Amino acid sequence: MLNTLSGKIIANLFFEPSTRTLNSFEIAAKRLGAFVLNTRLDTSSLAKGETVFDMVKNLEAMGASVFIIRHSNQKVIEEMSQQLNPQTTLINAGGGEEEHPSQALLDLFTISCHKPHFHHLTIAMIGDIRHSRVAHSFISAITKFGKPNIRLIAPLSLVPSHLNNTISVINNIEEGLKGADVVICLRLQKERIDEKTWASLQDFSADYCLTEERLQYAKPDVIVMHPGPMNRGVEISNAVADGKQSIILEQVNNGVAIRMALLELLSSVSF
Repeated sequence: MLNTLSGKIIANLFFEPSTRTLNSFEIAAKRLGAFVLNTRLDTSSLAKGETVFDMVKNLEAMGASVFIIRHSNQKVIEEMSQQLNPQTTLINAGGGEEEHPSQALLDLFTISCHKPHFHHLTIAMIGDIRHSRVAHSFISAITKFGKPNIRLIAPLSLVPSHLNNTISVINNIEEGLKGADVVICLRLQKERIDEKTWASLQDFSADYCLTEERLQYAKPDVIVMHPGPMNRGVEISNAVADGKQSIILEQVNNGVAIRMALLELLSSVSF
């Protein structure tokens, strides 16, 4: 335990479900000595008509100096940041369909532990890329550190409409996996998808599930990642998820360390 954030009150406000991000931020804050509020939004005064902004301002008046927020609408997070006091810190723990910065940081760190030179990597991302804030943040982040070969493996309905011309879109999973150094699986974001834009889970799994047989098309030292939650048997098989090339639990472990570093860095310049 450290005392970097001793006496600080950190409020987790998650308007969407979370296991890894919520709990890793809580563990990170507590390891740095902070007092953590996990507000139960379903039993808060939001149910009585209070606005999100009034709730945050009231928690701020109670002494909360850091807000870690996940919301389905990125604009809510942006507007909230403008209403907080200058000395209060807001951390985006997942906003809309395009923002998940701390996940991008932990993914980059995890890759660097195995593949230190980003420039020469071939990275294959499989699944629902269009609706994945993990994918958007990851692509934005890694292209700042190098120019890897990024392949998006998905049906066209699940690929973003606007892409950098250096990114390849490949519909055939075996073709997309050829020579890959890193494979990142992504779940179908069923809560954000119009069912008319994708086939059944069985059809998706038949075409895009990462199996041991398909993984053989990648390099022998390929690493397999997944931000979670996994839908086993849909985008990734049990054998791959639990296999020797999987570093999925390493990602989770690194998430605590990266979020500790983020909180410690922010504490030195703001709160």
